[in-house]
Amino acid sequence: MQHCFTYGSLMCEDIMSAVSGARCRFVAASLDGYRRQPVLGQAYPGMVPAVGACVSGVLYLDLPASAWPRLDRFEGEEYARRQVVVRLQDGRLETAWTYVFRPEYAARLVDGEWDFERFLHTGKARFTAQYVGFDALEGDGLA
Repeated sequence: MQHCFTYGSLMCEDIMSAVSGARCRFVAASLDGYRRQPVLGQAYPGMVPAVGACVSGVLYLDLPASAWPRLDRFEGEEYARRQVVVRLQDGRLETAWTYVFRPEYAARLVDGEWDFERFLHTGKARFTAQYVGFDALEGDGLA
């Protein structure tokens, strides 16, 4: 079992549980040395290394092994899974996996900070409708 740091649509527990096929405990966390930007034409963000920046997100604890192939498939070719060290609100550090936007797709990132609250109010419904099949990933032999 390993932890997963999320910083976009997967910060929503309902989306994360549908995608991963698991309900896991979660806590607030942040990741230094990265920034989160909107992806052109999409409701979700991409995260890239950036000196002096910090991304706030959600750390899902102890994901089962069955969740990782589902998450990899959901994130697709634009993202690479990387191991990082995140900081919890109480200052403790935890090692986790996260999905970083691949450099070869950087031209798709829009300047500025992706806004989670805006996503909740204006983008989540559209995002969920676009990705209506993500909760059926186990049908693809990934369970």
